[in-house]
Amino acid sequence: MIRLAAAILLVLLAACGELIDADEARLCRMTLPAINDTARLDIQQTRPGPYPFSLRINYRAIGADGAMQARFVICRFSADRGARSQRDLTGLATEFGPMADASFFFLKRFYLDAPAAGAADRAPPSASASLPEVPSWLAYGSQQLLTALPSAAIYALLAAAYALIYGLVGRFVLVFGEFAALGSLAGIVGLGAVAGFGIETALAGVLVALVIGVASAALHGFVLSRAAPGRQAPQPGQHVLIATVGAGIALTEYLRLTQGAEMRRLPPLFNQPTPLMRAGDFVTAMTSASALAVLGGLLATLGLLAFMQRSLYGRAWRAVSDDAGMAALCGVSERAVLDKALILAAALAGLAGIIVTALYGGVGFAGGFSLGLKALIAAILGGIGSITGAVLGGLAVAAFEAIWSATMPIEGRDLVIHAALVVVLVFRPGGLFGFPGLSPRRV
Repeated sequence: MIRLAAAILLVLLAACGELIDADEARLCRMTLPAINDTARLDIQQTRPGPYPFSLRINYRAIGADGAMQARFVICRFSADRGARSQRDLTGLATEFGPMADASFFFLKRFYLDAPAAGAADRAPPSASASLPEVPSWLAYGSQQLLTALPSAAIYALLAAAYALIYGLVGRFVLVFGEFAALGSLAGIVGLGAVAGFGIETALAGVLVALVIGVASAALHGFVLSRAAPGRQAPQPGQHVLIATVGAGIALTEYLRLTQGAEMRRLPPLFNQPTPLMRAGDFVTAMTSASALAVLGGLLATLGLLAFMQRSLYGRAWRAVSDDAGMAALCGVSERAVLDKALILAAALAGLAGIIVTALYGGVGFAGGFSLGLKALIAAILGGIGSITGAVLGGLAVAAFEAIWSATMPIEGRDLVIHAALVVVLVFRPGGLFGFPGLSPRRV
């Protein structure tokens, strides 16, 4: 754990340097073989270029006779970084000047679109030359662990949201995947709205998106607590489940009508991989975006657990969860506890949506369904109604996804996860970390 924390700190420190989009840097490197007829290319440095939305790559062209020449290339990209063509190359220049329009057209049309161009790309060898050499199993296993951690943060936050409500009313509120999509879209739209106030750094933009996304999701959670699903939740019966299904459909349509059917995206932020170790040619790396996602999810999860254990609200939540009638006789309002739980759970879902946005660029208006379903499976596997169990269930689902993706055909991964849910519900309905009996209870 100490080594993992040190690796995450190293990656976060790397994010404090110059912001380089890894996908744009790769596209720029792909042009080098086309503009050089030398035997070998040695990339020295990749840094922001002299123009907006540009990169400069300094490299050495080494001929067959060993002659070495220092050269550079400047790649310019589309300023519309939120569109589908966000990484489109719009211009190219070398030490000899800008490339002619006709040559640039043929470069893009007949070279960059060819599969051989991607195969010809080579990252700077100096990036991994000084890394510690480790056994192959350790390097590959560490890479799978680092890949699983961001997903674990997302699933843990959403699973905790489900557990917060189920622990009070014994019913599922099936809208938190939609709340994650809402938080993602609100963060993107809010960031675009305040961009005119001089926000230029990527880290400040992420913080603005985080605040707006979480606040928007929490506000809609308050509205939900005043709407039909929230008012029906303390009542017995399955009508609350039906009501939340309707609320989820309504929220999805609300997002489609207000934000459109097209997926809104943020430009890739902090996606430059930082190498950590290697085993031969295999390099274990982690991006700063993943490190930020893991750190944010970890702090939020630990903060939630500490809040529920040590705060007055946490004691009130446990009291209502154990015996709502006795809690009412002691002056604890079940309605007030549930309202606050809905707001807190919606905020957690909004944070999960912001993490998804930082990692993958965004979530579509209907993308919350599959995300929420995975988190619901994690909550049930861990022990629905238990916040700690739900968090552990999220970690278990993310770890299973990583192991399956590394060893088995990825097409069957989700099928096995859903089948495992059926097995757990049949033989251990309390979840892997919950009670062992076959008759379910509320907590």
